[in-house]
Amino acid sequence: MFRLAFLFVVLGSGLFIGNQYAGQQGYVLISVANKTLEMSVTTLIILAILGVVILFGLEFVVRKAFYASSLTWNYFSVRKVRKARRHTNEGIIKLLEGDFKSAEKQVTRQANHHDMPLLCYLVASEAAHGLGDKVKRDQYLGLASQQDNSELAVALTRAKQQVAEKDYAAAFDTLSELKSNQPNNQVVLTLLKSIHTELKMWQPLLDSLPVLEKKKIISKEERILLNRQAQCGLLEQIAEQQGSDGVSTYWNNLPRKLKTDTHLVECFAKQLMARKSDANAFTVIKEHLKKYPSSSLYELLPDMNLADPHPIIAFLESILRKDDNNACAHSALARFHLRKGDWADAQSHLEKALSIRSSLADYACLADALEKQNMTVAAREVSKKALTLVQA
Repeated sequence: MFRLAFLFVVLGSGLFIGNQYAGQQGYVLISVANKTLEMSVTTLIILAILGVVILFGLEFVVRKAFYASSLTWNYFSVRKVRKARRHTNEGIIKLLEGDFKSAEKQVTRQANHHDMPLLCYLVASEAAHGLGDKVKRDQYLGLASQQDNSELAVALTRAKQQVAEKDYAAAFDTLSELKSNQPNNQVVLTLLKSIHTELKMWQPLLDSLPVLEKKKIISKEERILLNRQAQCGLLEQIAEQQGSDGVSTYWNNLPRKLKTDTHLVECFAKQLMARKSDANAFTVIKEHLKKYPSSSLYELLPDMNLADPHPIIAFLESILRKDDNNACAHSALARFHLRKGDWADAQSHLEKALSIRSSLADYACLADALEKQNMTVAAREVSKKALTLVQA
């Protein structure tokens, strides 16, 4: 537009000057080496204008030629990118369908022309992982890591593959390096939760629970379950390393709320019993059962190895005096009678317990008590009931 206006100005100026100096064309002599060129001023002006017009025309032609060439180049470049995207999209679908071989083939065909080759190599790595080809899987991850801004995506992909192979130690190393830069990444936190559980890294798991709940990675109910699992795991580890005294010290330092959790009380009691500290285990269970009845804790009582089981028997009898319909107490007391050979007393307590609720273990014990009293027919009937319970 500017050039066109310039031409009009030049032409207009020429016409104006031509009219003003008509008949007074002047004289121009151009001498170069041995050659001379003579012309009027008007002719020189006309030639100059024609030269400018020709130059503008040549510029226009050259620009159009370059523009056409650029369009052609861009067309083929965009066509390659579109083709690469189409192959990648098809490869992702194949990956989701489980056709790993086709997925790998599709995403690698045009990876060099894709506008995001990182995606192609990550999908190819997942496909190779699905095929069980670790060499190719790692090669694709290596290519992916060479792309810009690839650190997070590559590390997460590698960690997921390591978790899938149950190589939790390697996955932990991968994510530990990443967590320092991505402390709040939900995928990192989720993977670490699983890894901490599998590697029995209970204290790190406990430390991460508040963040996991805050980020809504786990619910409140899941946090309670994971907290129980981690605390039980810690009780076991401490008991193995420090014995009954060490685990008792740890237990005493726990918050009161945790010490009222029946599941944790059971874990603690089992660790004490495993280390020949049954008397202390009985004290813990007894105090807890006075406030929080639990069938799982009653079941531990007959397994305790005390020099004198009388305190346990007395405790169970006191429970039954307060509540004769406590099936768990009847069942536990029956086992002490079985141990002493008091078959009739054992039978009485087992029948009472079974009248309140069904239990395969109690049916088996009752059948044994009846057999010991030569009540064969009755023992068979009880065994049939037990078999019916199993089949149900």
